[in-house]
Amino acid sequence: MRAVQFSEYGPPEVLHVAEVPEPHAGPGEIRIAVRASGLSAGEARLRSGEMRHVVPLTFPYRTGFDAAGVADEVGDGVTGVRVGDEVFGMAHSAVRGANADHVVLTAWAPKPAAWDWAEAGGAAGLVETATRVLDRLAVGLGDTVLIQGAAGGVGTVAGQLAAVRGARVIGTASARNHDFLRSLGVEPTTYGPGLVERVRALAPAGVDAVFDCAGGALPDLVALAEDPARVVTIADTTAAAHGVHISHGVPDDGTALAANADRPAVHGLGLAVDLAAQGRLRIPVAAAFPLTHVAAAHELSETRHARGKIILMH
Repeated sequence: MRAVQFSEYGPPEVLHVAEVPEPHAGPGEIRIAVRASGLSAGEARLRSGEMRHVVPLTFPYRTGFDAAGVADEVGDGVTGVRVGDEVFGMAHSAVRGANADHVVLTAWAPKPAAWDWAEAGGAAGLVETATRVLDRLAVGLGDTVLIQGAAGGVGTVAGQLAAVRGARVIGTASARNHDFLRSLGVEPTTYGPGLVERVRALAPAGVDAVFDCAGGALPDLVALAEDPARVVTIADTTAAAHGVHISHGVPDDGTALAANADRPAVHGLGLAVDLAAQGRLRIPVAAAFPLTHVAAAHELSETRHARGKIILMH
């Protein structure tokens, strides 16, 4: 089968599509024939070598964490899903390999009819990351939440999920994305110098939680939250210096991700299915590339101006 991988750190051109052996579903797992898979900003940083001292890689390294497709193998002990079912979900975070013709999923849910393959292919990682961070921040009814980088993949989903919880959501983005944020139920403002003053003008009583999806502004974000414990970042590696928790969204323990339709361990996916059916959760797709154009997809990711999730179509 085809799979995206790289064998050295470097620019997007180090990525290539290789022929590799097919994986097979083990106990508590399913395998899917992939229709679409996601690309995350974090993987571009892994590929470039920026994270080599934090997350050293073993080469060749296969990319991709979330995907959607048709189940074609069901492992022992799995119930609630059959061969031929359309699903979306996540691979084991230590194994990855979702940018491939087949991938083994350790967490999944039925593909919502309201989502096309591209939306479903990039949904799982966004939903679970956003859910876990909002849970850590205890975001709930009546809270005011600031999302830094609200037009990116995780930011777009976090804003919608925070609104579903009854929170008021303020999100930073470039001016060209402000109408887009309003369409998601998020009050927009611009990022950059003057952020503290702009947010305080919108929320004179202060903000209850800050979710940083972009990085580079932690001093301002801590000042707005008035407590570093009320800030979580998924993008800023200087977090510890500011007393801020950095979250990688999903656990590294594969057993924590093991799930099936009867026993969902990743509660965000089941909620996403319900919200999608109600028309209350969209998965904005920034662009969809053929699998063989993965280098171009990474180039777009590195601009850090993609509105939503970047997808590879299979």
